[in-house]
Amino acid sequence: MNSLITKAYAKINLGLDVLRRREDGYHDLRMIMQSVDLYDLITIVKSPTRSIHVESNLPYLPVDGRNIVYRAAQMFRDRFKLREGVNITLEKNIPVAAGLAGGSSDAAATLCALNKIYQIGLSTADLMKMGVKLGADVPYCIMMGTALSEGIGEILTPLNPMPDCDILLVKPDVSVSTKYVYTNLKLTPYMKHPDITSMRKAIEKGNLQELTKHMDNMLETVTIAKYPIISQIKQRMCELGALTALMSGSGPTVFGIYANPSLAQDAYEHFKKSDFGRQVFLVKPFTPEERIDE
Repeated sequence: MNSLITKAYAKINLGLDVLRRREDGYHDLRMIMQSVDLYDLITIVKSPTRSIHVESNLPYLPVDGRNIVYRAAQMFRDRFKLREGVNITLEKNIPVAAGLAGGSSDAAATLCALNKIYQIGLSTADLMKMGVKLGADVPYCIMMGTALSEGIGEILTPLNPMPDCDILLVKPDVSVSTKYVYTNLKLTPYMKHPDITSMRKAIEKGNLQELTKHMDNMLETVTIAKYPIISQIKQRMCELGALTALMSGSGPTVFGIYANPSLAQDAYEHFKKSDFGRQVFLVKPFTPEERIDE
């Protein structure tokens, strides 16, 4: 195999609880993660040179060692002492700095693709152990689907698929630093925490209504204070028929859960014409079984 085209899928956080700040500066988290069918397209071709060459459709993205895809390819090549280089084309569709794990998903897809191209035979678990060295979300982006995520995000438990629904994504025209959000998160004994356990039970029962009752994200306390437009988008989504609306990750992307496809389509058309966000997508939950590489 000399080349492969693969898809790197976005994720949302159906629930995000921050338990404590660790001595190493990270935080212990408890989250429910969900893949959605918005994806970047990555083409990897073997090269007779020994170099790694990355190019992207976004001119402002770095294409050297600052790019996580470049670092993933370098890590893989060093680990298995590969002599050939690779040319990687990254077609970005997932918004950047949006709370949708676009970079982590690109790195995950790159590791999985190189494993196939070079027929190394690493298991999913092996790839996830490699991936965590690139970022806490990378192991999940290798596994995908619906999962309970704990620790810094690397302890993963697969769950039943999320009940069928339509998911509206709206990214306002702001970018959020994850470091800023966690640095400014003030944990107190009296803070309300998301009920991740009840969410998990609702997923096991396939009960979308019950799931949405418990969805929450503690990081909203920081991001909404800096960017009130996030709260405005959430409110408008609910006015337009969403069962609930939530910020994903550290933001600023907001997603709304719709049980009614017609209401979801109407809300999508509304936001496409509004001033709330320049990047609007209507997506579905995604499971790893649906993934096809070429």
